[in-house]
Amino acid sequence: MNRRNFIRNSAMAGVSATALTTAACKTDRQSASIPDNETNAFADDFVLNEISVDELQKLMESGQYTSVAITQLYLDRIQAVDQKGPHLRSVIEVNPDALTMATTLDQERKAGKVRGPLHGIPILIKDNIDTGDAMMTTAGALALNGHRAAKDAFVVTKLREAGVVILGKTNLSEWANFRSTRSSSGWSSRGGQTRNPYVLDRSPSGSSSGSGAAVAANLCAVAVGTETDGSVIAPSSFCGLVGLKPTVGLVSRTGIIPISKTQDTAGPMARTVTDAALVLGAMAGADPTDAVTNESAGKVPKTFTTYLTTSSLAGKRIGMEASFLNGQEGVVGLYKDAIEVLKKQGATVVEVELLKSLSDRGGAEFTVLQYEFKEGVNHYLSTASAGVKTLSEVIAFNRKNAATAMPFFKQETLESSDAKAGLDSKEYTDALAKTRRSRARIDELMAANKLDAICGVSIGFAGCIDLVNGDYDTGFYFCPPAAMAGYPHITVPMGMVQGLPVGFSLMARAWQEGPLLGMAYAYEQASKKRVPPRFIKSLVPA
Repeated sequence: MNRRNFIRNSAMAGVSATALTTAACKTDRQSASIPDNETNAFADDFVLNEISVDELQKLMESGQYTSVAITQLYLDRIQAVDQKGPHLRSVIEVNPDALTMATTLDQERKAGKVRGPLHGIPILIKDNIDTGDAMMTTAGALALNGHRAAKDAFVVTKLREAGVVILGKTNLSEWANFRSTRSSSGWSSRGGQTRNPYVLDRSPSGSSSGSGAAVAANLCAVAVGTETDGSVIAPSSFCGLVGLKPTVGLVSRTGIIPISKTQDTAGPMARTVTDAALVLGAMAGADPTDAVTNESAGKVPKTFTTYLTTSSLAGKRIGMEASFLNGQEGVVGLYKDAIEVLKKQGATVVEVELLKSLSDRGGAEFTVLQYEFKEGVNHYLSTASAGVKTLSEVIAFNRKNAATAMPFFKQETLESSDAKAGLDSKEYTDALAKTRRSRARIDELMAANKLDAICGVSIGFAGCIDLVNGDYDTGFYFCPPAAMAGYPHITVPMGMVQGLPVGFSLMARAWQEGPLLGMAYAYEQASKKRVPPRFIKSLVPA
């Protein structure tokens, strides 16, 4: 995720973000992590390209395809695109049981049992989410290599019950991008550097980098990511996808390697709003071992798809984040076009300035995350089968194995987090109180303007992969308000700038996923901005 661009307030002072964003990607072209032998574009005639969940279901219902056949096609696709061809490195591990799962689900279908709209659908799961099977759960870290969870995360149990086929685990920004202040999004010591399928030397963002790149490149039907501050929204935007960060408490976090108990959540990443709604419906629900999910009681609809109508924007009042009317002209142009779509669909648009009023919260957010990361990781590791049992041991492992664990950037965020005291510290409680006031600010703004949602640019377009200097600011970022408030946030493709996708964001108040999905669907259907990737090698002429 790109939270550090928000929290390090003045670190980029005097540097033009727009100038950086349009720079040629040359920093690590010779790095062994990024092969430089591809043709300029990947010849792509995959039979399942851009297919939806509903279309896959119809193929299985008609008998034209089985889940086994579809699963095999995706496994072959992963090998062709991820391990050969463009070398996306989006999948960190393939599930050896995928075809067995698909066979069982085909047998159930033949016997007249169909679990629901996801029956037999292949998906990918981020590698910080436990699966109680042959696959590892490592958060991309060599320090956790070999760790296999004793049981599924609660959300994985729900997805299995819904009938999905788990194809494998996706690569991510190591430790969900909470390791270094100059990390490269999409890089992990276990999985290497994930690449953006639109332009291969551009960042996929993170931390759900592999999930974003894989769905965009049609390596699966849908995927699951996790977010603390931008880790679903940003890679979805960079990769031309629909991504939804739910209200904290709608989806269980049990069995997910944590950063923050107050901000973490899993969320769906898909090529359409409808597919995201279907996956969210399967994921949502109360978990006795994650107390915050008790707040979702009575607030989860039977299905989110009932909200998906083309008239869902009619009569709505949308706050438009005014600060995004300035910046890189291509992105601003797309944003203005998106606003016009809202208006044409019957929405009233009101200018607001939310980000300016929250600009002093970044440092407090980072402090909260440091404390909660230490507490959460220590708790997770204490019962895990990993060779390291504490955050301190992770740090020591990385130091001992620096050549492979830290070849490009170090672990100062791990170290600063480990130096924090307990959650009874005044520094923590004061910082938490400050971030929680973000919710009140959003509520006040929405109430004063009678708003149903607030919109913005999800994040700017993808910057260059730079393993030496790390990520840099893209000039736009709309994730912190919803992240700190624990509110739902969705991104939908808004268009392309120089062959790079840009996302359009809508956020609402707690438990408003249904109406939010409806508004996003109406925008999506009116704009139709999803463009498949072309696996261009570079924007720099040869």
